[in-house]
Amino acid sequence: MTVDNLPKTFLTGYAEILLKASATGRRLTREELRRHRALGAQAAEAGCDWRQILREHLAAGRVVRPRSAADLDGVLATVGQALDAFADGYQRAQRAAAHRHDAARREFIDGLLSGAFDPEQLAAGAERFGLQLSHAHGTAVAVGPEAYGDGHPVVRQVGAETLGRFGNRGVLLAAVDGALVCVAPGGQDEVLAHFADRAVAAGALRVAVGRAQPGAAGCARSYREALGVLSVAERMEFEERVLHAADLLVFPVLTRDRQALADLVRTLLGPLEQARGGARPLLRTLEVYFDAGCVTAEAARRLSLSVRALSYRLHRVRLLTGADPADPRHRYALQTAVIGARLLDWPREEP
Repeated sequence: MTVDNLPKTFLTGYAEILLKASATGRRLTREELRRHRALGAQAAEAGCDWRQILREHLAAGRVVRPRSAADLDGVLATVGQALDAFADGYQRAQRAAAHRHDAARREFIDGLLSGAFDPEQLAAGAERFGLQLSHAHGTAVAVGPEAYGDGHPVVRQVGAETLGRFGNRGVLLAAVDGALVCVAPGGQDEVLAHFADRAVAAGALRVAVGRAQPGAAGCARSYREALGVLSVAERMEFEERVLHAADLLVFPVLTRDRQALADLVRTLLGPLEQARGGARPLLRTLEVYFDAGCVTAEAARRLSLSVRALSYRLHRVRLLTGADPADPRHRYALQTAVIGARLLDWPREEP
C-alpha cells in the first residue's frame, strides 16, 4: 500500500453515506461516528498527512450533486460530522503516540543517567533518539530557584533554543529530578556551552558541566560528575554560574576518603574551637586569606578589617593550631583543611 492511495482506504463507504444524506437529509449514526473516529486513529498511526485526508473528504463531497439547497445543507452537515469524528480519532491517536514517545524517552533517559539499564533496551533507545553510545558523551546539569519539570517554561525555552541550533547532532534534553539535563556527544563542547549560556540567561542559578566519558556508561559517569560539582559549588559557595568538572578535579580527590579528610580537619582545625567566639570567625579569616592569594591587605579589605586586626587573627590561628598560614610549609595543609571544613560542613556539623 502506497502513501498516495492510503487515504482513500479510510474513505470506504463515505460516498454512500453522503448520497444518502443528499437523498434523505439524514445524519451520521452513532456507529458511523464511532467508525470514523476509529478510521481517524488508524490514519494517524499509519502516518497519513492530515491535509491530504481533508482534501479527500472534500473531494468526495464534491462528487455528490444535491437536488436543492436544503439537500446541499444536509450534505455539508454530514461532511462536517465525518470530518469532526475523523479529526477526533486522529488527534487522540497522535496524543497517545506522543505520550508513548514521552514515556519511552523518559525511561531511556532514566536508564541512561542512572547506569541501571538493560543493554538491549538502551541500544534500541539510543538508535531511536539519535545517540551513538559507542562514542563519548558529556552532560550539563542546570538548577534553578525552583524545580524544573517537563512542562516548565525554562525547560521549553532552553530546549527550543538548544535543539533548534544543534538538534541534528545527537543532543538530548530532559528535566530530571528537578534539574534540566543536556547530553551531547564528546568533542562538541559548543553544544554544552550554548546550553549553559541559555540556561543561565533563562534564570538558572548554576550549571555544572561534566567531562565527556566513553561508552554506554559514560553518560551516567558524566552526569554523576556534574551533580558532584553542583554539590561542591553549594558547599564552597562559589560565585561562578557555570562550572566545569575538569577545573575542579581536586575536590573529588579530597572527598574520596572522607574519614581521612575529617581526621585532617579535626586534628588541624579543631583547636580553633577554643577561641573566643568559636572556630567560625578564624576559619572565615583563613578562607578569605587564602582566596586573596595570602595577601594580608587584600584579605583585610574583603573582611572589612584593619591589617592589624587581620594579622592578630592569623597570629591566633598559629598559636592555637601550631601552623603558620604565612609559612609555605604549613600553608598547603591548612588550606586543604579549610577546604575540607567547607566540604564537611564543619564546625556546624561533626565531621
